Amino acid sequence: MLPLRVAPDPTRPFRLLCLGAHADDIEIGCGGTVLQLLETLPGVEVRWVVFTGTPTRHAEARASAELFLTRAAASRVDLLSFGESFLPQQWGAVKEAFEHLKADFPPSLILTHALGDAHQDHRTLAELTWNTFRDHLVWEYEIPKYDGDLGNPTLFVPLSAPQVETKVGALLRCFASQRQRAWFDEATFRGLMRLRGMACNAPSGYAEGFTVRKIVV
Repeated sequence: MLPLRVAPDPTRPFRLLCLGAHADDIEIGCGGTVLQLLETLPGVEVRWVVFTGTPTRHAEARASAELFLTRAAASRVDLLSFGESFLPQQWGAVKEAFEHLKADFPPSLILTHALGDAHQDHRTLAELTWNTFRDHLVWEYEIPKYDGDLGNPTLFVPLSAPQVETKVGALLRCFASQRQRAWFDEATFRGLMRLRGMACNAPSGYAEGFTVRKIVV
């Protein structure tokens, strides 16, 4: 598959906004893509926002984000404390957080949850992303889970072997609180990336998939 290559605007920095409902969502859904963008685009500024979490989960999220953002020209990690599993009930307050983000950090690209995600927290963030950032480029990432809600991605980001190793290693090393979950293991993370790599004929065999609903080139 031949890639579409879009050069960044040389007159302003490329700003990447990464949104996750829970501490490990960004890493699972688009960690490899973050690494790829930071390696291939110059001077990327990143805002990394996690909307829920306990002190333990926040510590894990910060440690992981630091590993993924080492190549960023500038970065900021925001760890918010909305109630996990109750984001729909906190719509107004979460919407205010989105409006502050929009005013403070106008992004070139947003990586967020998929609108069709079965988890209520994920879906709420996706809905508020589109509600708030109406003129922006949005890539919706996918999270494997028991609900079986994986769709058919429309955009693929091939990953190098080192990027795959960094992503999987960081997830297993940083998120000790999740290791007891049956799905949280190397086979799950590699398996999904392998399927997406097969779908786009990635040279390494691995990729991440996204849904892109609107794009202007």
